[in-house]
Amino acid sequence: MRGLSLPAATLLALCGLAGPARAQESQTPPLVHQHWSFDGILGTFDNAAAQRGFMVYQQVCSACHSMKQMYYRNLTGIGLNDDEIKAIAGSVQVPGPLDENGAPTERPGLPSDHFKSPFANDTAARAANGGALPPDQSVLEKAREGGADYIFAVLTGYSDAPAGMKMQQGMNYNRFFPGNQIAMPQPLHGNDVTYTDGTPSSLDQEAHDVTTFLAFAANPELNGRHQMGVKVVLFLAFLTGLTYAVKRKIWADVH
Repeated sequence: MRGLSLPAATLLALCGLAGPARAQESQTPPLVHQHWSFDGILGTFDNAAAQRGFMVYQQVCSACHSMKQMYYRNLTGIGLNDDEIKAIAGSVQVPGPLDENGAPTERPGLPSDHFKSPFANDTAARAANGGALPPDQSVLEKAREGGADYIFAVLTGYSDAPAGMKMQQGMNYNRFFPGNQIAMPQPLHGNDVTYTDGTPSSLDQEAHDVTTFLAFAANPELNGRHQMGVKVVLFLAFLTGLTYAVKRKIWADVH
């Protein structure tokens, strides 16, 4: 991306994101709370945003970052249908059974497969990224203090270092990353993907969308949990009203 190799450019602010969020808090500004559709007890995931975020993950982040806890079939949770999921899974090659000579084979992916990891193992991942191990993104939104707001802030927090600030060799300035120096080059710049729904792919839009997808990956049960909560509250409200009405009826003639 823009003069950087794809693996280098996608060792995310999320390598940044892998850093401890508490360290050197005095050097970072407070996180700005963004509007997230999944906020609050009635929040639900915006499927359109999550689908766009999956595109960002698929085309940018997945070059370095695994999602070992995600299956392709989980994409039904963001509104993709069976045919779309089969096409996505079938577009990658995953390890197959050994052939008759005991040699490894590959086959097209299936909805029942885990997301394909970019590297065969951690050793290969470190070798391709200068010794650094790109963090798995399956539960990244839960793992970082500040959650979605922190991920969004780091992804959009790159800029030139302030005058007089001495940067270590190979580091990049990020105003929201603890210590303000991050090894990961800026991964998103805007216009990194072309959204199929026509949404302009600005930097903020891409960061917002991929954060929404990462929040879904970390909380795939959120929609169902919130919907069940609403049903329980409505039932309890109905039961309370019914109980009060029965009480009034029973005691109506008692003075």
